[in-house]
Amino acid sequence: MGIPRLMKMDTFLVSLVPVEETSTQYCWHSSVVNYECEVALVLQCHPEEPGLLEITAAPLPDLLEQTLELVGTNVNGNPYGLGSKKHPLHLLIPHGAFQIRNLPSLKHSNLLSWFEGCKEGKIEGIVWHCNDGCLIKVHRLHLGLCWPVPDTYMNSKPGIINMNLNKYDYAFDTVCLIIFQK
Repeated sequence: MGIPRLMKMDTFLVSLVPVEETSTQYCWHSSVVNYECEVALVLQCHPEEPGLLEITAAPLPDLLEQTLELVGTNVNGNPYGLGSKKHPLHLLIPHGAFQIRNLPSLKHSNLLSWFEGCKEGKIEGIVWHCNDGCLIKVHRLHLGLCWPVPDTYMNSKPGIINMNLNKYDYAFDTVCLIIFQK
């Protein structure tokens, strides 16, 4: 898949790393993908009900040419409380899946106020999608703020699991809800 693309941003670098099926370094990334039937376990906003989160199986071709954030039991201290050691759970979240309604301006003080002062700001960071295709992420830690925080914005949202696997020509294990875990 090649070398990761690096973007210089003031005093830090953001690395976008392609993930390959056989890479043990990215085993948790691979745990959310079923390469054989070309589907991934994704957390997104429900397409018909704003404010509702949905865990669903997304076809890999639908995820091409975008970046995704891995969250779950074995990632960054599991700030969302997903799964357990015995039953780990990981999900991919496409960058841009959650729109910010009251986006702060790019002034340092406004970003600090937004992250600290509103319910929507109880997130890890913001990814801006620039017109030239670049992605720029401002993480709470870049601003000297703590992460994780109690009561994250994502945890305050109701969610559903929508797993219609009948459209895939694959014999999924009917006993196991999380079909992608290895």
